[in-house]
Amino acid sequence: MASANTSWSEGNFSCSICLDVFNSPVFTPCGHNFCRTCITTFWDDQVQYKCPVCNELFHTRPDLRVNTCISEMVDQFRRSVRVKEQPCVEPGEVPCDVCTGTQLKAVKSCLVCFTSYCHTHLEPHQRVAGLKKHQLVEPMDRLEDRMCKKHDRLLELFCQTDQVCLCLLCTVTDHKSHPVVPLKEEYEVKTAQLGNVESEVQQMIQERQQKIKKINDTVGRSKADADREIADGEQVLTALIRCIEKQRDDFNQTVKEKLKSTEKQAEGLIKELEQEIEDLTNRRTVVKQLTHTEDHLDFLQSFRSLKDPPTTRDWTTVEVCPPSYVGTLRRSLDQLEETLNMELKKLRGAELKVQQYEQYEVDVTLDPDTAPLQLTLSEDGKQVYYGASHLRLPNNPKRFTLACVVTRQSISSGRFYFEVQVKDQTGWWLGVARESINRKIGNICTPGEGCWAIEFNNDKLVFKGEPTVSLPMRAKLQKVGVFVDYDEGLVSFYDVGARVHIYSATGCTFGEPLYPILSPGSHGRYNPMIISPVNQTD
Repeated sequence: MASANTSWSEGNFSCSICLDVFNSPVFTPCGHNFCRTCITTFWDDQVQYKCPVCNELFHTRPDLRVNTCISEMVDQFRRSVRVKEQPCVEPGEVPCDVCTGTQLKAVKSCLVCFTSYCHTHLEPHQRVAGLKKHQLVEPMDRLEDRMCKKHDRLLELFCQTDQVCLCLLCTVTDHKSHPVVPLKEEYEVKTAQLGNVESEVQQMIQERQQKIKKINDTVGRSKADADREIADGEQVLTALIRCIEKQRDDFNQTVKEKLKSTEKQAEGLIKELEQEIEDLTNRRTVVKQLTHTEDHLDFLQSFRSLKDPPTTRDWTTVEVCPPSYVGTLRRSLDQLEETLNMELKKLRGAELKVQQYEQYEVDVTLDPDTAPLQLTLSEDGKQVYYGASHLRLPNNPKRFTLACVVTRQSISSGRFYFEVQVKDQTGWWLGVARESINRKIGNICTPGEGCWAIEFNNDKLVFKGEPTVSLPMRAKLQKVGVFVDYDEGLVSFYDVGARVHIYSATGCTFGEPLYPILSPGSHGRYNPMIISPVNQTD
């Protein structure tokens, strides 16, 4: 295989027609080489077939053959050219402006020559005295950007008035009266300011991150509110649907009973008519038989029994009246409306805002004689937290074994309302308890034991009923309001912050004085539960 001399120039492998490197070279009978396309197109435009180089005339159009040797040499020439032209510079690096052929990576850029140099071509700047004075910097491209567009001089000064970079000539023309400093001096000033800029940017980032958190918290609360509303709505609407279904069943039953009564009446009349028809049919048979009797004595004796008319009912006034359904649906709808109104009244009563109960606020304080050793009370009796008291407590039958405490005050009739702050608590329960509640056992939180309470633990809120009722959480509770209507047997709990109803226990039987009861969680050690005045801003 022939090899191309890589020292040859592109002209050694160029077509005489297109003046470019051969593409599919072919040769003519006279020995000259051309691109197949070039010579074919050339002859298509000619009347006579001749060589474009030596003008030798051919009588017929020559049969062109591929020049294998030239083709191989052209391929090797193309590969050698591609290798030479490939720069030894990685992406992001600055190439040497002096290198020809293979470009090497620049190691320095000269701000006087406005040229970037590799190690080899930088050598004169390290040897020649005049070139040593040139300012060398780390390699950078677009060195022309460091030149003043107006004066074609190096930008080496900074105008503090207009905050732009200048050359020496700019200071005696457009910026003559402006304070000007070297770029390095302004660089040091601006570098010192970067700390403040970074702090400001960091503060702006934190403010926006806090805003994002606030927005996400709002969305989270909205989702919790939506879940609660859906749960409440499902409960209420399901109850209303049951009312409607019951009323529908009652309506259908009423209509069916009316129809059944009519059918029973008709059945009795038909049965009576059928009996008379049977009796009359028998009488007619006797009559027919007598008409064929020739025995005078037998005829006369038998006729005597037919002389009296049969005992039948006068049916001329007897009728079966179809049942009247007029007003049945209306009465059913009226009753449904009454039922729905009662349910809606209950719903509205359960959703009354906390401020409507503020008039029933009572001032209560915790009774230290009921607090066990593991709880500590404030001097004013308004706070309790889980933390061992250092006082020696006397044995008292009123004292609880469980970590809970009741108030000094109780209620035996009417209504009362109080609020308890529970923020920062990871677990707690509160509500009301009977005076006779067993204070020496470990589980007293249920109505069966004489206690009506809600409990928060492990981010779950429940009413301690029998069974336990799971309650949806809008957000972490900050303050809980407790309303009791002693005479109606009602205990209601409210989220004071959100001003929404949490849960109501209805139909309760108290029968004796009730005391507010509180129990702080052991995980929220030293975070107090606080009996707060109504409308106090936390």
